[in-house]
Amino acid sequence: MNKHLLLLALSLFLLLAADSVFDRTASAQNPTAAALPFSPMVMAGNLIFVSGNIGIDPATGQLAGDDIAAQTTQVLKNIEAILKAAGSGMNEVVKTTVFLKNIEDYEKMNGVYVRFFPGQKPARSTVQVAGLVRGALVEIEAIALRNGFMPAKP
Repeated sequence: MNKHLLLLALSLFLLLAADSVFDRTASAQNPTAAALPFSPMVMAGNLIFVSGNIGIDPATGQLAGDDIAAQTTQVLKNIEAILKAAGSGMNEVVKTTVFLKNIEDYEKMNGVYVRFFPGQKPARSTVQVAGLVRGALVEIEAIALRNGFMPAKP
């Protein structure tokens, strides 16, 4: 069996089989988490699931700008901060999903996105949506590894 498939199977087993590996304390690391009807992140086994983030500047509570580049930059900074608080980082991200209000913003979003993932790129899906909360132009969710293991390139 392929080593990567074995690792994925083991991670999924840990995720599904053991409540003891499920850590909901992540919301304590985000002071606004109490006001949200969801967890900003959840750790399960050696996986970190980061909820969708929009480009809210934590200092102002407002969108970081009215253009896709500014909002994408802030979204990825927010995800980076969440992962850092969990003992991980952007180099540990294995999958992202990008939601764009306008698919015409794809190239500009991608120009910012690649700067946050200079090495091995995570798997990614990008879709256009009818709308995003607070009029945001982009939302990104991520899955990262918790224990600092990134498989070698195939």
